[in-house]
Amino acid sequence: MPAPRQGAPLPAAGTARLRAAVVAVVSGLAALALVLTGCTPFLSPGSGPTPDTDTSATAGAPPELEKFYQQKVEWSSCENNLECTKVTVPVDYSKPGGETIQLAVARLKGKNASSNLLVNPGGPGVSAIDLVRDAGTTMFSDKLRSAYNLIGWDPRGVKRSAPVTCFDGPQEDARRQQNPDYSTDAGLEEAFAEQLKLIDACKANTGPVLAHTDTISSAKDMDIIRAVAMGQSKLNYAGFSYGTLLGSTYAGLFPDRVGRFALDGALDPALDSTQVTVGQAKGFEDALHAYVRSCISKSGCPMSGNENDAIIQIQALLQSVKEQPMPTTEGRVLPGTDFVNGFILPLYNNTNWPVLTQALTSAFRGDGTAMLRLADLAADRDSNGTYSSNSTYAFMAYNCLDYNTPSDTTSMRNEADQLHQASPTFGDFFAYGGVNCRDWPTKPVRTPAPAHYTGGSTILVVGTTGDPATPYPWAQSLRSELGNASLLTFNGEGHTAYGRGSSCIDKAVDGFLVDGTVPKDGTRC
Repeated sequence: MPAPRQGAPLPAAGTARLRAAVVAVVSGLAALALVLTGCTPFLSPGSGPTPDTDTSATAGAPPELEKFYQQKVEWSSCENNLECTKVTVPVDYSKPGGETIQLAVARLKGKNASSNLLVNPGGPGVSAIDLVRDAGTTMFSDKLRSAYNLIGWDPRGVKRSAPVTCFDGPQEDARRQQNPDYSTDAGLEEAFAEQLKLIDACKANTGPVLAHTDTISSAKDMDIIRAVAMGQSKLNYAGFSYGTLLGSTYAGLFPDRVGRFALDGALDPALDSTQVTVGQAKGFEDALHAYVRSCISKSGCPMSGNENDAIIQIQALLQSVKEQPMPTTEGRVLPGTDFVNGFILPLYNNTNWPVLTQALTSAFRGDGTAMLRLADLAADRDSNGTYSSNSTYAFMAYNCLDYNTPSDTTSMRNEADQLHQASPTFGDFFAYGGVNCRDWPTKPVRTPAPAHYTGGSTILVVGTTGDPATPYPWAQSLRSELGNASLLTFNGEGHTAYGRGSSCIDKAVDGFLVDGTVPKDGTRC
């Protein structure tokens, strides 16, 4: 999920979308495609036993929610040899007798699984069913998949689960073509007016869940999934990126239900929206420098000179696109925001840096086609003009309810100055996130605060030193806030660590999730 957002198409709070770096972007002869590495066949739905249901799984449920915890679910074969079911939850947990929604849940069965592992790839707004379907057999090790059935769900408001619905494909394409100048009062007013059109469409097309697409409600959903779809008294969970915020929120709400929790690519729940945005802007600026150092050391790099020279050349290119959108062969132009959306996608995973080099090479020649295709991948736009998910809108909904984003002109201008200082290249494009949420129909329901966990199970926090989207200090903070936790560090580049090629990390996480062996706090790979 990933890109900055200056009031335009992708991340909706000025921040970069948070999702596990489990995908590789590759270039073909004439196009760029997003693929998952590996080609291991999926297990059939019937392979392996189903773990016995723990009779205490539903014990202790609040009386007003008992009907949700006591529901029976039916599994059936579905896409790509998964098993799928629906779990009913209340729209509003303060009114459990009111309207309900159904959450889509999928299971990839393990060969000898004796337990279930709930997984979430981040976002907010990314489908965990897609993760299990597309990366279940490639991202997760044989050892882990032998011990666990992988359980993925689309959180409320996401794709298959009462999705936040706003514009259709052509309308979203048109929105992404907009290029307002946020530095002027007239440009800012234009942006607010265009955003209000989007918000009105979300209100008209989504329904009551729009007011309850938030992390606290989603964490409460997780506990009902644990009880009725997993049948376990303790939740085993692997959360990546934004999924770590879901995990730490769950741990605070249900400390005695925490089993083995691995939180990779940590988001510090104590940070407000400005702190998150500034941290990410600096993270992507650092990632840019790492990429540039690698690029100029090889032949075929479109930048020349030393590291500073190359950065200046990129900044000049970006400024030119900001002033005049770049032409493409797609029938659309490439505005500055989409240029950055495409640019930072490969920065999530350093194995994708060669793709960025190809896109930049074309861009320096005046052709934005390759960079636009990267931006399309970040937006989940297919080549036929349809959008395969609603991740952009779900991201916006969660952020507007999870964070009180400053939206008055003075505060946004001040934040823009901070962002430019933190990231001279990208900071301007992370600014003005308040445009997205000022007119949102529901006020924020979450107040940022340090994680609070009182459970007896040690939580594993995994951080990557060169992580652009969830900077490493956030992992250090989350580990400290949780108390009963252990920090595992990957010395490397890219977003998240597990399943990205480090056998040291993978063995440590597998040993924790499968064998219960907690890595020594401070372990580095």
